[in-house]
Amino acid sequence: MQTFANDLQFLQQYHPDLLLLSSADGLAQVIVLPAYQGRVMTTTAAGPNGQSFGWINYAHIQSGAIAEHMNVYGGEERFWMGPEGGQFALFFQKGVPFTFEHWFVPKALDTEPFQLVSHTPQSAHFEQKIHLENYAGTAFEFLVTRHIRLLNPETVARCLRIPSLPEGVQCVGFESDNALTNIGTAPWEKATGLLSIWMSSMLNASDTTTVVIPYQTGDAALLGPIVTDDYFGKIPADRLVVKEGHLLFKADAQMRGKIGLSPYRAMPYTAAWDAANEVLTLVQYSMPEEGNMDYVNSLWEHQEAPYSGDLLNAYNDGINDTGEQMGRFFEIESSSPAIPLAPGATMRHQHRVIHLQGSRAALEQIAPMLTGLSLAEMTMP
Repeated sequence: MQTFANDLQFLQQYHPDLLLLSSADGLAQVIVLPAYQGRVMTTTAAGPNGQSFGWINYAHIQSGAIAEHMNVYGGEERFWMGPEGGQFALFFQKGVPFTFEHWFVPKALDTEPFQLVSHTPQSAHFEQKIHLENYAGTAFEFLVTRHIRLLNPETVARCLRIPSLPEGVQCVGFESDNALTNIGTAPWEKATGLLSIWMSSMLNASDTTTVVIPYQTGDAALLGPIVTDDYFGKIPADRLVVKEGHLLFKADAQMRGKIGLSPYRAMPYTAAWDAANEVLTLVQYSMPEEGNMDYVNSLWEHQEAPYSGDLLNAYNDGINDTGEQMGRFFEIESSSPAIPLAPGATMRHQHRVIHLQGSRAALEQIAPMLTGLSLAEMTMP
């Protein structure tokens, strides 16, 4: 088990300006890095010697190298933007083929720091002005604001819609409120490309981790397919189980795969159950306002439907096509709708991560209330 103290000591060597958010009793702690766009690197529910939940890429940080395409620093919550691919892509320059050699994460989302505006022992506020151009040549001038807040146990219970946490269950929870404001002179329009806020949580995987995704049941003719499960090849049936109202996705970092749910199917939370370490994680996120179902499509191709993308994604790392692996982690990602913004207008997206750690018996008391499933039903072979 990677301890929070080890991760904190490591990161302080390379980022002495890191922020440590902490509860009054020191049990719930959160590490935030201004240098990585105000990224939440990791958390713990049990103090310095407790388990560290966020995956951190020690080798890349220690090397000091700047990778050409993407710097995989890790982190329990990072701020990105979409779309990744397509005719309105942010990760490809105008006119180039949609191939990896031409794919680059914009520096503003990869290597450039966000400015720390203010902070308290339980919160941090960042801002950054950014200029980006999409594949179609549309220029965007916008201000990003990012508010990160550590949640106390009472707020965690309220977010989970339960009276209180069972005795013996420790928790750490944080939420980020992320906003884009159009500070340019031109309105953002669908015909020339829109932006989305894209949040991603990279979490430490174990052999017994399962991502549990509730979905909206109903006629496929009206809601579309339940899940997209072939981003990196079809996922085998023993690694993705489709139940009535729930998906179970094996997140053991043993086979690379990604799934996605559209805004017609997604629900406002996703869970992960680590049976070995007895950790139940809930990731909650903003849902679209009624009638706004435009989500950017990030496929690496010229798209017939550029606003038919996913609201929710889950990714399990594993060996890639080059025979290498990024790390022992899985991801839960959420996105905002793509919204046309007039000059001065703002769009927002919230992303919340809550870890509950305790005995299996204690967690079993609340698991059905939180997910609709027992811990046994959430455990994959």
